[in-house]
This record gives sequence, structure tokens and C-alpha cells, in this order.
Amino acid sequence: MESTRSEVAIDCPHLFRIYKDGRIEGLKGIHVVVPPSLDPKTNVQSKDVVCSQEPNLSSRLFLPKIINPNQKLPLLVYYHGGGFRTESPFSAQYHNFCNKLVAAANIIIVSVDYRKAPAHHLPVAYDDSWTVLKWVASHVDGDGSEEWLNCYADLKSVFLAGDSAGGNIAHRMAMKYGEEKLSGINLAGIVLIHPYFWGREPIGNEVRESKVRLMIDGFWHSAYPATSGCDDPLLNPATDPKFGSLGCSRVLIFVAEKDFLRDRGWYYSEILKKSGWGGSVEVVEAKEENHVFHLFNPENENAKAMLKSVASFINQEDHS
Repeated sequence: MESTRSEVAIDCPHLFRIYKDGRIEGLKGIHVVVPPSLDPKTNVQSKDVVCSQEPNLSSRLFLPKIINPNQKLPLLVYYHGGGFRTESPFSAQYHNFCNKLVAAANIIIVSVDYRKAPAHHLPVAYDDSWTVLKWVASHVDGDGSEEWLNCYADLKSVFLAGDSAGGNIAHRMAMKYGEEKLSGINLAGIVLIHPYFWGREPIGNEVRESKVRLMIDGFWHSAYPATSGCDDPLLNPATDPKFGSLGCSRVLIFVAEKDFLRDRGWYYSEILKKSGWGGSVEVVEAKEENHVFHLFNPENENAKAMLKSVASFINQEDHS
């Protein structure tokens, strides 16, 4: 019994472990929180701002070195990963990643600190993320509460991105934008990095991983006890009858060859193309890599290539 209790079914380095007895261990203790700063390597400035008093929500903003004060820059809203249970925009991994991305793409980033399970079960993280997106939109006339956005953000060129659970959130925010719209911003595209999607029926390599599948099922239910199950449209976009209303015209998906979520990223692309959506979607696969490898090995050549791809995606003209 003890050997089963201690046996790891899924080990997501630096984020969480799922044991074969169903226990879930969030590896919060190893995260190093860093203050906002002027990064000497990239000349990117960062600061923390309050986006909402009720609920109390904050974000970390990143601004590149301003060469032309009259130039408006694309804005990326970023949702961190961590299985809806751990991590934050203030951890060293996400802080450093955003610094590099801002410098590479010459953009502004709003990195969102949403509330997490188990203290705040889903759908709270979705609600918080939408609240911050509305806060961003409040700067449309240049008279919002944050001067960096008033002065430098091009709200006609807004992108959403996230990794793992954050990729799931970015998708959900794009769906909500497509259904409700949001006066003040134009959502140009989304970037999904190793997105956390799932489903009741196995696909691809999942067929051979029945025990792992049970653990991932349990992980979702622990984050969202009120869910309808693993075919909840929030987790499985293939079951969403409104998938074709995704509120942007371009999607970029990153998957990793050794990631247990790899096939879900490819599947997302396939079903999006069949949904009647009509935009363009691209999938980039990193060979020999695992889940969110870019956060913990940023000097890896595949991680550098990812940065370049995201920068190119954001800065290309949208001809759709």
C-alpha cells in the first residue's frame, strides 16, 4: 500500500506531481518570487498594478525600451500555467519569460494573477481573467488607470496567450470575447503553449496511458468540483457547440513531443478547422521536449525558436 502511495503517475517538473493513489502535490515551495524591476539584459521595465479592488486582483506589467514615444505597441495578456493550482506572474520563471518575450516582440505584456484552487475552485480563475481583460479595455480612450497602457498600448492589436492551464484560460477568454465582444479592444489572435485540454474518450497516445488518464481526470475534478466532467466544454473544446465563434482570426499552438498533452494540441487545431470558424491556425511541435520546457530551460534552442515564432506571429499583418 505504501509503495502505491508514493509512486508518481505524472511528474510535471516544478509545477505538480500526481501520485497513483490519486494524491496531488502542488510544488509551490520551490517557486522564487521576484520583484518588478528594470531588467539589465533586455531593458524591459516591469511593475505590479491593481486591476480590481473587488475581487482584489493584480497583474505584472512589462514595457520594452521606448524608442518612439508616439508609437503604439501590440498588447499581450498572458495567463500563467500551474494546473489552476500554483504559480504566479511574480515567479522567476514567468517574470524572466515575459522579459524575453517583450524584448523579442517589442510588445507590452499584462501578466495576470488570477485566484487559484483549492482556495478558489474554477470557474473563479476564468472570472478573474475576464475581469482583468475588461480592465485592459477600460484604457481605450487613453484615460484608464494605468499610464503605460494609456500612452503605449495599441488596443486594436490585442493578443492572449498562456501555457498549460493558462493556455486553457486564453482559449476560454477568446471564446467569451467571441460570444460577448468587449468594447475597447480588438482581439487579433491567441497563442496556446502546451494547452491543458482533455476529454472523456482517449485520443492518440492516450489510449496506452489509462492510469495516467485517470489521474488527469481527477486533477480536473479537484480544480473544478462542480464540473460536468472531462467533456465539459471548458476542458474539451470539441464538445463546445459554439467553438466556431472563437473571437479572433489567428491561432498559434505549441506542442512538445514528449508532453502528455501533445495530442490535445493537435486535436484542437483539427476540430477548430472543422468548426466553421474560418481563421488560420498553425501548430509548432518541439521535438524531444516535455511540458513547459521553455520555462525551465530558456536557453534551449527550441525555447529560443518559440520566442521568435511568437514574436513573428504577433507582428505579422493580419490579412484575414
